[in-house]
Amino acid sequence: MIRRIFIALSLLLLTACQSIPEGVTPVTEFDEQRYLGKWYEIARLDHSFERDLSNVTAEYSLREDGGIRVLNRGYKAEDKEWSEAEGRAYFVGTRDTAHLEVSFFGPFFSSYVVFELGEEYDYAFVSGYNTDYLWLLARTPTVSDQVMADFLALAEEKGFNFNEIIFPVQQ
Repeated sequence: MIRRIFIALSLLLLTACQSIPEGVTPVTEFDEQRYLGKWYEIARLDHSFERDLSNVTAEYSLREDGGIRVLNRGYKAEDKEWSEAEGRAYFVGTRDTAHLEVSFFGPFFSSYVVFELGEEYDYAFVSGYNTDYLWLLARTPTVSDQVMADFLALAEEKGFNFNEIIFPVQQ
């Protein structure tokens, strides 16, 4: 009986980690090669793992096992030091659909869903497995007023708490 409960809970956790928030649809015809490289974090819903970080970037590169290496970096002014976290990501389905699972901690994975992407791969709206996780990433440290307005409007439309979005400093 305990084994069945453990298996059921494990399956539930695995499914939850790969889920997508209601109303969010991953980008299709996704070109992972164009997505690789450095991105700047323009806006986010804040979480403990990024709290008080500025100058946050994410760098994506290919891994030998077919996955994607993720290197997140940010500066914590209070401690006067840089913080880095390295993770790995894998596509949940086909490689042309921007729904990945990412892990920074051992066997624990969570959804990474690109649901809006600039035609030139110059900005991306990204969610996690639920509406508690949201990021605006860009190839440059700033975005146009139009991209920002679109991000905030879409965040509200999709049910994210857009009133709690923060805008970390980029220099």
